Amino acid sequence: MAFDNSAFGLAGRVALVTGATRGLGRAMLDGLAAAGADVVVVSRKPDACAAVAAEVAVAHGVAAFPHAAHVGHWAELDALVDAAYDRFGRVDVLVNNAGMSPLYDTVDDVTEELFDKVIGVNLKGPFRLAALVGTRMAAGAGGSIINISSMGAVRPRADIVPYAAAKAGLNAMTVGLAHAFGPSVRCNAIMAGTFLTDVSRSWDAAAFAERAQTFALGRGGEPDEIVGTAVYLASAASSYTTGAVIQVDGGQR
Repeated sequence: MAFDNSAFGLAGRVALVTGATRGLGRAMLDGLAAAGADVVVVSRKPDACAAVAAEVAVAHGVAAFPHAAHVGHWAELDALVDAAYDRFGRVDVLVNNAGMSPLYDTVDDVTEELFDKVIGVNLKGPFRLAALVGTRMAAGAGGSIINISSMGAVRPRADIVPYAAAKAGLNAMTVGLAHAFGPSVRCNAIMAGTFLTDVSRSWDAAAFAERAQTFALGRGGEPDEIVGTAVYLASAASSYTTGAVIQVDGGQR
């Protein structure tokens, strides 16, 4: 039987993306909207959410609903989910993208506040959102949850230990939620490598260029290069893919 290319289409679907106003989140938001999905634009800043929602609506001819929320604050997530369902009546795709990895000098410099903040944004928030949305998806027409993890989960460095631990937990959570919400809800993770987002502007360019030579592709990724995997996981094209942790990393080692 010939492959049906329309399986990648998302017309009539609603996608909620956290950390959606810049970087990988913005790239995936645009990609999902270009595939036809209406979108819920989530970040901490109301003005940024509103501006991006307006741009996406014009660019792709979809409905785009802005809602500001801090994903590390458990109490804000119920209101976010309620607002999304009040606006659209459904959420078919949840992209847990928001994340943070504050810098520190040595591990004994990591404060309890920093540790809790990193775990809250990278693990606790995605768990709560997946629990809220996944439960509604399972009670309805099903859907797809996509967790944005990091290669740090399996290749932790000394300067990202709390972040790496949170992302390793996110990988484990992905598999568990695939079983918790299956068969009608799929849950997968994208384990992202080093992408050249706005954060990369503060890096030591020479040091990164040397490190990138160890990658199979010899370079960092452009934000748009994560979009194909996200659209695949959001769409019916991945109907038999769940509990997967997919590396999109340019061949790091």
